[in-house]
Parts: sequence; C-alpha cells; structure tokens
Amino acid sequence: MNILLIGSGGREHALAWRLAKSPLCTRLFTAPGNPGTARHGTNRPDLMVTDHAAVAAFCAAESIGLVVVGPEAPLVAGLVDDLKAAGIRAFGPTRDAARLEGSKGFTKDLCAACGIPTAAFARFAALDPALAYVRQQGAPIVVKADGLAAGKGVTVAETLDQAEDALAALFEEPGAEVVVEACLFGEEASFFALCDGTRAIPLGTAQDHKRVFDGDRGPNTGGMGAYSPARVVTPEIEARVMAEIIMPTLAGMRARGCPFTGILYAGLMLTADGPKLIEYNTRFGDPEAQVLMPRLSSDLVPALLSACEGDLSGVTLEFDAHRAALTVVMAAAGYPGAVVRGSVIRGIDEAEGDGLFVFQAGTRAEGGQLLADGGRVLAVTALGDSVTDAKARAYAAVARIDWPEGFCRRDIGFRAVAREAGDRET
Repeated sequence: MNILLIGSGGREHALAWRLAKSPLCTRLFTAPGNPGTARHGTNRPDLMVTDHAAVAAFCAAESIGLVVVGPEAPLVAGLVDDLKAAGIRAFGPTRDAARLEGSKGFTKDLCAACGIPTAAFARFAALDPALAYVRQQGAPIVVKADGLAAGKGVTVAETLDQAEDALAALFEEPGAEVVVEACLFGEEASFFALCDGTRAIPLGTAQDHKRVFDGDRGPNTGGMGAYSPARVVTPEIEARVMAEIIMPTLAGMRARGCPFTGILYAGLMLTADGPKLIEYNTRFGDPEAQVLMPRLSSDLVPALLSACEGDLSGVTLEFDAHRAALTVVMAAAGYPGAVVRGSVIRGIDEAEGDGLFVFQAGTRAEGGQLLADGGRVLAVTALGDSVTDAKARAYAAVARIDWPEGFCRRDIGFRAVAREAGDRET
C-alpha cells in the first residue's frame, strides 16, 4: 500500500526509515518531510498539512492506504477526524482524544475522575488567583501552560520568584490557562503504549533528557537525547503503569465518548509511592522515536493498521531485548533560544554504519549541501549491547560529524551508565 507520513522532524525521519522497511509499504510519501525522510520515500513539501481538504485530495489521488500523523499539532487540529470523514484510514487520535496532550487541564481532570495517580494540582485562567495559590503552596512547585508548547511550557520552580515569573510570562498571552502542580520526586521515565480505543499493548520505554546542558542544568528543551530501554521501569512497574494509568485512561476516554486510538506516551515519575503520571503525549516522542524504532524488530505497519481497525487482539510487537539504543541530539548554538540557520553540516555518511543512524530534524538541502535549519538539528543514534556501549558508539559518531556551529550534551544516558557500572561491580 501507499503510506503518507505527516511531519518533518527527527521523529518523522525515524518513522520513515521504519515504515519504508515494511513489506506492506509500496510507496512512502512524507509531507512536508526533510532531507532525511527523502532517503526513504518522496517528500511533498508542497502539501500544506494544515489544509485538511488538500491532504484528503492527495490521499485520494495517490491511493493512500494509511496516513500516519507524526506531530501533535495536526492531531489537536483534527486531521485524523477529517481524513476519516473522507473515508481515509489514518493512525492517531481524534481531535477530542488528542486533548490528552492538547490540554494538560483536561488530563488532570481525567486523572482526578478516574483515580489515576498524578501530582496534586489546581487550574487557573487568571494571574492573581494563580499567584495566591503558589504563595500558599510554596516552592518547589511546577507551572505548566495548559496547551501545546513544543516541550518548553513547563517550569519546575525552585523558588517562589521563579514560579511567579513563570506565571506572569504565561498570562501575557490572551486567554491563557495554566496548571500548577505539586513537585514530584523520583526518577523520570517515558512509557509508550499502542492503543485501539479499548486495548493497549506496551511499545517500549525510554528516558529523555530535557535540560539543555550537562547535569540536567539550564532551561527545558524539546529533548537533548534519550536512551531505550529504561530499565528503571521494571516488569513490576510496567504492570502497575498498565493497570493504574494506561487502562484507566482508556476507560475514562471511552466513557467521555472519545475513545483513544494511537500512541499513548506517558511521562512518568517513579516515586517512592509508585509510578505517577506527569503528563501525556498522544504520539511517538521526539527524540524517543529515534531510540524506539531501531530497537523494534517487528513490522510496524500491521500493528498500526490493527489499531486503526480497533482490534489489537493477537498483535505483538517485539523489541531486541539484548540491545540498547541511545540518541544524542545535536542542536544549533543558542538553542532553545534564537538560533542562526544556514550553517553547513558535513560527515553524516561517515557517521552512519552498522547500528549507527543520523536522523535529521532541522535540516534543509541547498546547492548540494546539507544546512542547519532549526534548533534541534540531528539525532545521532547508536545500538549497543548495553547503554554504556551504545553511548560510546553514539558519541564516536558525533565526533565524525563536521558541524562547528552545533553542540550537544555529553552525558546522555548517565543514569543508566552509572546503574550498569554498579551492576558490574556487584
């Protein structure tokens, strides 16, 4: 069948690579795509994904059998709804179901109603009551924009001044709403499940690194690197996540008349009291997809089709249990603030090889050269026999990329590496 992938980031490059491997995939189109996705199919930068009628017309003209929506914005905008209304099979949640990512307040209310473990919270639509609340609660405290914020709408305020500044900045936007949460303590992990509205099957774990600098310092970003699997998510914890978080969420969404089909990405805090939900994303993560896809040994396409049909019974997804994956994000200088675009990137071919991948995100091709064209630009990924091995291989690949204007964290995977070192010592 012909497949249309929506998006242009590193996640989409990783998905394009995996989808193109499927025997079921005859042709792969990516809209708008990037120079990386062009290696695995045909980019369609002329197709405006915000024009849902145009996307539907393209699907009809090209006999598209499956649309895979990568980013969150088209999901929240209802692209899946409009494609389904046109009789086109599309993987991802509907507009109403995508509220799990599109509105943190919606998700927190669902958690409260369904008994899903999460941080204590309050919602606000005005600055003054929000300020009064944080002053009453004290710091540390977490301030979140209610809507989509590209991974940068969260402030973990260590002082009241930081919380007040974050609130003031968010309420500068007309109509802003915020969620203020108690600060959870523990280790974070990402848990992925493939859902068909009723059922869910685990789709792997990862650990992201949100802060821009080594040692988890600096502002939050969209993610500076990740590794998989996150062995801190033990089989016992996985069972609790499925029973206490994922399945109650699916039941709650069905009860609200908006069953969830797609990828449910649970950001978790593993506290002393057990796993608690920090927030949901409703799609493959970025950069988590860049470590999940290389470890996946099953054909992804049949699983996505089964989810679209509302029947995951009998579907299994296999991952290489003996190999880890680690990705290092190379970003343009200045990220997550203003960045300079147009610097030349060389050495990608030299960096790739057996179990080594360079997934492109913020790039463009011009005049026979590859140019940086965004904040997070490359995701250099390696498979290894352990996280320690994958880290060494990934950073060796980073060293082969000639891009003086780029930078990366040097400590991706540090928690897992320390844990593996402790295991060796014992």
